[in-house]
Amino acid sequence: MVVLAGLNAPAAVSYAQRTYHAYKIEQPGYKASFGHWDLLPVPAKFRVNAIHAALLHTGKVLLIAGSGNRESNFDAGSFKTLLWNPADDTFKLIPTPTDLFCGGHAQLPGGKLLVAGGTARYEILEGKVERAAGPMLVKNEAPSAPRTLPRGTVFRAPDGKEYRTTRTTTVPAAKKRTKKGKIVITAGEKRIFVEAVRKGRSQTRSAPAQFAVVGLTGAARRNVYGLAGDMTMNKQDYQGLDVAYEFDPTAERYVAVDPMAKGRWYPTLVTLADGRVMAVSGLDDMGQIINGVNEIFDPRTRKWSKAPKRYFPTYPALFLTKGGKLFFSGSNAGYGPSDKGRRPGLWDLEKNTFQPAKGLRDADRTETSASVLLPPAQDQKVMILGGGGVGESRKSSRRTAIADLEAARREGRAPRFTDGPDLPQGTRYLSSVLLPDDTVFTTGGSSDYRGRSASDIHKAQFYSPDSNTFRPAASPVVGRNYHSSALLLPDGRVATFGSDPLYADPDNTQTGTFEQRVEIYTPPYLYRKSRPALSDGPDEVHRGDTAAFRVRSDKPVTGARLMRPSAVTHTTDVEQRSIELELRRSAGSVELSVPKDPTLVPAGWYMLFVTDSAGTPSEARWVHVG
Repeated sequence: MVVLAGLNAPAAVSYAQRTYHAYKIEQPGYKASFGHWDLLPVPAKFRVNAIHAALLHTGKVLLIAGSGNRESNFDAGSFKTLLWNPADDTFKLIPTPTDLFCGGHAQLPGGKLLVAGGTARYEILEGKVERAAGPMLVKNEAPSAPRTLPRGTVFRAPDGKEYRTTRTTTVPAAKKRTKKGKIVITAGEKRIFVEAVRKGRSQTRSAPAQFAVVGLTGAARRNVYGLAGDMTMNKQDYQGLDVAYEFDPTAERYVAVDPMAKGRWYPTLVTLADGRVMAVSGLDDMGQIINGVNEIFDPRTRKWSKAPKRYFPTYPALFLTKGGKLFFSGSNAGYGPSDKGRRPGLWDLEKNTFQPAKGLRDADRTETSASVLLPPAQDQKVMILGGGGVGESRKSSRRTAIADLEAARREGRAPRFTDGPDLPQGTRYLSSVLLPDDTVFTTGGSSDYRGRSASDIHKAQFYSPDSNTFRPAASPVVGRNYHSSALLLPDGRVATFGSDPLYADPDNTQTGTFEQRVEIYTPPYLYRKSRPALSDGPDEVHRGDTAAFRVRSDKPVTGARLMRPSAVTHTTDVEQRSIELELRRSAGSVELSVPKDPTLVPAGWYMLFVTDSAGTPSEARWVHVG
């Protein structure tokens, strides 16, 4: 009996600890100090692999899965988007036109969400490639009309080897002009990706050649042809789509707009001061990282135009700063060489110059790090948190660092990072969310690549910019690593989504499964006895104007914030920002003044929160800033 008791003692102690913990976290005092997590009951038919999350001005949350990092879904053309209403926990599946998996997104001034890029083709890893493949330039010398080549169109090399297109493409018509009395024809061109019809290394090629289109005859055969060099059995990377859509929160549907000039997979979309949106970086339609070609979407014309050229790794964290420059924190999501474009700094779009920011510790571990524009936005401080080494590196960092852009501008010098407080441990994929009380809530992540070796971190904490310190929060139940996200809800809670672990066990022998559970965190400020309430104010305000709102509060109202709704993926959220409003109190109301600067307050929909003297926020009121 003594031996049996000794053997069972560890299990009994563990059970007792779990039981006590479950009791403790439900106590009012604990919730008031550390907050509380709850799992959202999502019906099975509405569970999706949430790769992207965006809060809409209707208060609903758009969860974009696309193919959800499942090649079987891609092959079947099964693409998903879920709309969740946190107000009543109802769900709706949205028809999704193409694979928006790993695209980019940004809030537009009118309230629609711009979604651009996605997956044109899944990767094939080294050793699993069965067909030789490579890029091909297709030319069309006929000025009469463009030529559409369906998926599976075959090109034949002079040696008889055949290669087929992997998707439908249209080659522009040739341009015809007169020069010095002579007619000059410039062929239309389109770069495409082709793969060998037959499997095996016998289909590789290493010499440039002209390829004929099988099935064309006569003039068409002469006018349309392909030019290509190497056809290899090398790894074939993900390929990006050039598509772009606006998601309409009112009609709750995608609306196609003009495509981008480049296919983009893993791009960042960043809002500019004038309401236009710039698409930066990504893998192109050949699976190659885009070498500095960027483009800008104009929501008035719904068309794209050229932007200043500058190279960044994929999903770069670019923040709009006062004056209109973009600050690159160094955070990124993984594709691109380790020695190119990863240095943080300030990008002047007008001059297309880049001023590097020095002083960042663990500068080789910015991949999969988090970055935020600290509240309030007027302070112009950008914080980077955690991160890991390039690719599948086991390195991770506890480092946080802050770049004071306002001090650098005032002193006429380059931005410089100074160390902040360390995270509890090295962390990749950390979610970081601005709260209306001017703290930053951070949660989840893993210490190793994609949660490898059971390295998910079940911890959360608050960062206070005022004291430059962390304090603990309640621990989440669900682990979150790659393909996870979090955002602030209008009621002041934080919702967390996704996670795509590489393995399901500590020994890395079982394939991981995508985490479809949604967990919601209720901060301590929502366990106080009362909170302010906003009512009777305008739905539209203009920069530089003052607006009055009715307010009911047991304590004096001491602060007001405009908070831009998130659009987050792969730990990258350059949309969220918290703007301090000048506040004047009177009996039963507040007058709030909006800053004039469009680089501080880009046009669009915002959540308006007021907070009382205890730091308790109201529920948000949606306000459009024009």
